[in-house]
Amino acid sequence: MRRQQHSVEEYISGIRAGNRVMLGKAITLVESARPEHTVLAENLLAQLAEQNALPSNTIRLAITGVPGVGKSTFIEALGMWLIEQGHRVAVLAIDPSSAISGGSILGDKTRMEQLSVSERAFIRPSPAGDSLGGVARKTRETILLTEAAGYDIVLVETVGVGQSEITARRMCDLFMLLLLPGAGDELQGIKRGIVEMADILVVNKADGDRKKMAAMAQAHYINATHLLPLPESGWSAKVLTASATDRTGIAEVWQQVLAYRDATTGNGYWAQNRRQQAHFWLYEALKDGLQRRFFQDPEVAQLLPEMEKAVLEGRISPFAAARRLLDL
Repeated sequence: MRRQQHSVEEYISGIRAGNRVMLGKAITLVESARPEHTVLAENLLAQLAEQNALPSNTIRLAITGVPGVGKSTFIEALGMWLIEQGHRVAVLAIDPSSAISGGSILGDKTRMEQLSVSERAFIRPSPAGDSLGGVARKTRETILLTEAAGYDIVLVETVGVGQSEITARRMCDLFMLLLLPGAGDELQGIKRGIVEMADILVVNKADGDRKKMAAMAQAHYINATHLLPLPESGWSAKVLTASATDRTGIAEVWQQVLAYRDATTGNGYWAQNRRQQAHFWLYEALKDGLQRRFFQDPEVAQLLPEMEKAVLEGRISPFAAARRLLDL
């Protein structure tokens, strides 16, 4: 039996009332690739914007790190601490999808047991699929929906560490990199570009016998970040230690998040960054729409198999074949 589709008004009413079930349905709508769902999702976001239901005083924090660094444990510790301070927290946990089956682990709700049952938290695991940077294709729109539902802190957990993590940077206000208590990024497989991109670096698992190692790693990264040029934000990256297991250092980490917000709000970069992100996603949406319309064109669909065959047989170059298709 086909499920009844809600109207835009019903979605808006449920979202603004903080109904987590309706919020989840709205996110599913946004993530859907069906044309009729795309139109409805666009209308939903447009009306939320018209009603000034998309607040600008939120904080969007991207969190990444190598597998095993304890991202989920850290996010739960941070999320629970923020809730204790009176915040409402949304966690958009982007899980890796299988390259073979397309399946996804989607296990963050089981790894964040306390946070997942809190009335002031919303956790949304989404498969990354083949999207750039390990960030689900519709994560930016999902951020807007969670903010409209009253979540003032949005934590975006990405799949892992890679150059394409810049995609997460382009939808969040600041970028946090979690590190293991072992000095030297070559030991952790962390590319220099990721370290350069981070606004806050946190050496996690700084507990027990690892405290000394964590302090050494902190000193190493402080020295490394001092050699980096000052970014456009005017903020020099901060390096801290924390233990998500012991729940220590969490308050200090958040103080640096607030310090970053205050500093970049003061110099105008915070608002400028959000404007630049909106500009970037406009052109991403244009490229996505052009590609979708191109492949849906009947003439393209008819000629494409012939061009593919000609390219594979070496009768025409890929560039010449692409030009013929584009000329349609």
